[in-house]
Amino acid sequence: MQSREPGPGAIGPRNDLKTIRALLPYLWPAGALEMRVRVVIALGLLVLAKGTNVVVPIFYKYAVDALSAETGAVLAVPVGLLVAYGLTRVMAQAFGEVRDAVFAKVAQRSIRLAGLSAFQHLHRLSLRFHMDRKTGGVSRAIERGTKGIEFVLAFMVFNILPTLLEILLVCGVLWALYTVWFALVTLVTIGGYIAWTLAVTEWRTKFRRTMNENDSEASTKAIDSLLNFETVKYFGNEDHEARRFDVALKGYEQAAVKSRTSLTLLNIGQGGIIAAGLTAVMIMAGSGVAAGAMTIGDFVLVNAYLIQLYLPLNFLGFVYREIKRSLTDMEAMFALLGEAPEIGDAADAGALRIDGGRVEFDDVSFSYDPRRPVLKGVSFTVPAGKTLAIVGPSGAGKSTISRILFRFYDVDAGRVLIDGQDIRQVTQQSLRAAIGMVPQDTVLFNDTIYYNIAYGNPAASPAEVEEAARLARVHDFVMGLPDGYQTAVGERGLKLSGGEKQRVAIARTILKEPSILLFDEATSALDSRTEREIQDSLNAVSADRTTLIIAHRLSTVVDADEIVVLDQGRIVERGGHAQLLAARGGYADMWARQQEAAKALEALERTGEAPDTGAEATAPAE
Repeated sequence: MQSREPGPGAIGPRNDLKTIRALLPYLWPAGALEMRVRVVIALGLLVLAKGTNVVVPIFYKYAVDALSAETGAVLAVPVGLLVAYGLTRVMAQAFGEVRDAVFAKVAQRSIRLAGLSAFQHLHRLSLRFHMDRKTGGVSRAIERGTKGIEFVLAFMVFNILPTLLEILLVCGVLWALYTVWFALVTLVTIGGYIAWTLAVTEWRTKFRRTMNENDSEASTKAIDSLLNFETVKYFGNEDHEARRFDVALKGYEQAAVKSRTSLTLLNIGQGGIIAAGLTAVMIMAGSGVAAGAMTIGDFVLVNAYLIQLYLPLNFLGFVYREIKRSLTDMEAMFALLGEAPEIGDAADAGALRIDGGRVEFDDVSFSYDPRRPVLKGVSFTVPAGKTLAIVGPSGAGKSTISRILFRFYDVDAGRVLIDGQDIRQVTQQSLRAAIGMVPQDTVLFNDTIYYNIAYGNPAASPAEVEEAARLARVHDFVMGLPDGYQTAVGERGLKLSGGEKQRVAIARTILKEPSILLFDEATSALDSRTEREIQDSLNAVSADRTTLIIAHRLSTVVDADEIVVLDQGRIVERGGHAQLLAARGGYADMWARQQEAAKALEALERTGEAPDTGAEATAPAE
């Protein structure tokens, strides 16, 4: 049997023992008595299968000797021995099959729990990690890691270990029946085979790692390019994207060729070692028969043992390389599990207690990079049920405030309080459950409109989902679609217009029923008509709720109870709309510029020269 080439693995140096230790809790799960019992039974069946398998050639030997004897028992005795031979072979196979059946639930449960742990852990990691990650590479690491677990459990536990056990049993039998030389030659042959396999496989690993790096890079570039399909088309950069993709494919191709050619060397060496050992033992057995010290049955027994042993041993080379590949794949997944969350709940964190929803930023300073502060001593208060707007130029730190309030990041200095409670001292789940968010870039799941609205409260009834849609003024639009609420929105909601997506996002937030609302540039990407319609929906939703509005268009914040002007991370003005206009500061200048731009746009719209980019479509685009 020729060794086969392993599949792709993960990236980076390996620590196989550490990876195996990380796998053991899934194989021997705490509190899962059934799984542990299954493991013990499977191991017992493994020993029975191999012990029975070693007995099989002994019956064969006695049958051959009986057939070679010139006695009247030739017709009777071999039949019994051959029946015993057949039964032991069936028993050895049966023990192995039952073992696999018993262990199947353990293996699949381990795969499921490890994959689930990786998925849950990714959601626990910080926003900083997810902004830096490459989605394609992460998804491939989890996919390959879970497949690697299945292979390691199936082959290391039930191929490598049983084969090694069988080798020891066979050597013991050969030593007991004949001389130590038979056992010694067998051990030397096996030792040489394993040493050659280990040495060459380790040398070939560098080619595999290069293949893995380029495979992940190609996957990442492909997914990134397809997610930005429209942008690629806007700039006519299809050839550019193909060239970037091909660079990774070319690197994979070159490494794959080296890996395959080095595999040839490995196979030839393995075959040579096996042939040498087989020849030496057969010569020894043949000499014994010629000298009268061994029978024909002994010669057949040695031959049967060698064939029985070397066939799985040859397969062991493939299994070993596959296990090394699987361990490499698993390491990448377990490395994700080892990634420490940047934001965690305090040891004594309790649930957030809402009493109106008063929000306070107390002398807050923050930076993504210590060399570049984003917020510098920001302080403001939003009384319960009131609305505060935060405005300012791009890069002033407005959206950072929303991320801090959701506790995607912790502040460097100062405090953020909700109803007097420091948000670092409450659970993240209770904090985020109290806040509803309508972002500028509404991203929908590639599912139905109903699913995306119900995402705000998956336990909501259809009637509650429809009521939320009515409040967000999207129900009539949805009912006008051929498939109604079962209309698929496409990847990231691309089948809906900007205004339609925003209304779905508003309905989703209404269904969540938060105590605090946060609108982060919720209408900045829409045309003036759609913006006014969406603004009416937002005003209805935010009535009697504590509301923060982060906005660029000042026309959307004129009714706010207080407006905070942020510039270069500091609050430079604050007050009501009329008060800030009267102050003739930066806010008044922004207002004047935006009013002039709005008048010019309205004039163009009246003449029909301005496109209505946010107008609602009558049906999702195909």
